[in-house]
Amino acid sequence: MASNLQLVRSPGSMRERLILALDVDDLERVKALVSLLDSKVGMFKVGKQLFTHAGPQAVKLIQGMGGEVFLDLKFHDIPNTVAKAAIEATRLGVKMFNVHASGSLEMMRLTVREVSRVCRQEGLRRPIMLAVTVLTSLNKSDLQRVGVDGEVADQVIRLALLTRQAGMDGVVASPQEVAPIRAACGRRFIIVSPGVRPQRAKRNDQRRVMTPEEAIRAGADYIVVGRPIMEAKDPMRAAQEIITEMERGAAAD
Repeated sequence: MASNLQLVRSPGSMRERLILALDVDDLERVKALVSLLDSKVGMFKVGKQLFTHAGPQAVKLIQGMGGEVFLDLKFHDIPNTVAKAAIEATRLGVKMFNVHASGSLEMMRLTVREVSRVCRQEGLRRPIMLAVTVLTSLNKSDLQRVGVDGEVADQVIRLALLTRQAGMDGVVASPQEVAPIRAACGRRFIIVSPGVRPQRAKRNDQRRVMTPEEAIRAGADYIVVGRPIMEAKDPMRAAQEIITEMERGAAAD
């Protein structure tokens, strides 16, 4: 089964590389946002808040309206449990899902193996499988408090290399670490970057951030944006402005 990993990198494809984070707890609002913004974004992220509120119904609603889903549940458990959760995500038909890279090489390897097996046996589309490196809300002192010494970037690269070794397709990482990840893991390794904020937007709880233009210029394949679009007075205009910033980044690349 094809992995659906091919990326179109021309400036005209920036819409496909913009993921809207649906961090809400209201299916009616989800329906309104997907209806409004499907022509402006390439994928909708369903995270812990929305999935805990509505479960698979949220995924199926988006898919029923023609949207693609990034299931952002960051699976982190013993290998067998994560692999089984990943199989169910695959059966939901999501385009992309993630685990935590710190869950171990064995956990990621088993996930890749089991998802690939189920796709072959059941004729399913193989989703893009990603591993989270270091959350964009964390900094060096946060890592030190949980026993991780050294710079944030060093830990990110260590986990990205582990992810590649496991056979996963890429990572979720701050745009500030995109360039060193690209250097370490190559051009075919997919990098999805949250922590992206337009120039005039608030950072909220994100610490390691870049603008859309900077993230694309650094080499991010996809960027994730939530509140700067959803909380804007004109969400369509806000999304288009982000696409324009992304296009500037691609043109400068």
